[in-house]
Amino acid sequence: MLHLVVNCDERNPIMFELAELGNKVSKAEYRERQPQMRVDLLNAQFELREADFSTLILVAGDDRPGCEECVDLLHEWMDARYLGTQVFAAPSEEERERPRFWRYWRTLPQRGSIGLYLGAWPMNLVASRLRRELDEEDLERVLGHVRGMERALAEDGTLILKFWLHTPKKVHKRRLEGNGKLRLWSPTRADRRIYESYDRLVRVAEHMVRETDRQHAPWTIVESTDREHRNLVVAETIRAGLRGRLDGKDGRTEEAPAHLEREMSRRSILESVDLSKRLERDDYREKLRREQRRLSRLSVKAREAGLSSVLAFEGWDAGGKGGIIRRLTQAMAARDYAVHPTAAPTEEERAHHYLWRFWRELPGAGRMAIFDRSWYGRVLVERVEGFASAAQWRRAYSEIADFEDQLLESGVVLLKFWLHIDPDEQLRRFQAREETPYKKHKITRDDFRNRERWGDYLAAVDEMVERTHTRQAPWILVPANDKRWARIEVLRAVCRALEGALER
Repeated sequence: MLHLVVNCDERNPIMFELAELGNKVSKAEYRERQPQMRVDLLNAQFELREADFSTLILVAGDDRPGCEECVDLLHEWMDARYLGTQVFAAPSEEERERPRFWRYWRTLPQRGSIGLYLGAWPMNLVASRLRRELDEEDLERVLGHVRGMERALAEDGTLILKFWLHTPKKVHKRRLEGNGKLRLWSPTRADRRIYESYDRLVRVAEHMVRETDRQHAPWTIVESTDREHRNLVVAETIRAGLRGRLDGKDGRTEEAPAHLEREMSRRSILESVDLSKRLERDDYREKLRREQRRLSRLSVKAREAGLSSVLAFEGWDAGGKGGIIRRLTQAMAARDYAVHPTAAPTEEERAHHYLWRFWRELPGAGRMAIFDRSWYGRVLVERVEGFASAAQWRRAYSEIADFEDQLLESGVVLLKFWLHIDPDEQLRRFQAREETPYKKHKITRDDFRNRERWGDYLAAVDEMVERTHTRQAPWILVPANDKRWARIEVLRAVCRALEGALER
């Protein structure tokens, strides 16, 4: 076993060579140690069910049958009812329609449970590189997303244990020739491909392992020739990791990353929004018909082209998000979009990383996902109301940037809107809601209470825009004191974005 602390060059790999040490465990020793190991793993597994963290175990490697045996063994030694096992082979059609990491995020274990992943992103990345689907630049970009995902999960409390099961080339050769000792195993085409590309596979794998080995998500390289040795190393590492966390060694950090402190004397970004813009009713009706017909045509073209889009709406309470979304959806067939209203997280959502509920709602090819409030809640309401610690909302900026980068890299059209109104207009709308029977459900005591923190929200919005406004994913600040003007502005922006993407 080798916990990575070794530096190496991809052209002169030494990590896996150090793992090829011919480690062996006698059958007698294995029989002696196995019973207590099973008891310890079961006890830790059941203690975990009451704990406030999840555990993610990744098993990957060039020893394909050994990886499968190892996963089978963990099912035998632990309670399989509480192992969320995921086997990731080639992406399905549904998975290929979405960003690369969608299929991993949507299956993540919740707090108190174990996710056991076979292959997952390590093997997907290595296989994609071997098939030349990724060039060097692509590889480094995906490795950056791997580091970002693992860091985000670890900082949220997830215990991450990663195993690479390695066997020397000569062992692969013996197995293919029929001299292997793995039970219930016979060589497959996959095993032959691994042997044929062994040298290149090892170089790519070592680079991947080196670039994604971190204290919060360490790799354990296991020399897998001897089954008994491999089983005990994996089991002992899992036991030690669980035991250490259960006994009080918390893996999450509250050290806040460097962040931008706005100068109080600086003009607010939102002050630049011209709230005087207006549209007369007749002009509005004409433009609404024109822009909705335009969007209708574009949504059909997007469906046919497999072009997906994601719209995120943020803004002040009573800013007009619902009315704008209705005008958008009126122009499209129901099968082409889904609207996701983001309220306070459910119990299931709180048991996962906050981005989990947004990852799982990403649209398939040709569809549009509309979020009525979005992942930016972490740096807005959760920040201002104290639902997220300072460390949590500050590190959310880098997590959100990585999330949006992956959307854009996969070809998704991403639009982010802030609907801006002034306090007087907000108060008028609140009072109108109270007096209108079919709008009373829209107003709560919290809406009035939040007005008292207008300044705090203003500062949060300013920092959010300043830190997450990029050329690829800009914020569109919409003057919304006049609802008619705001609706046309958003419709035009969506149509322009779709037209631009369809022309590329």
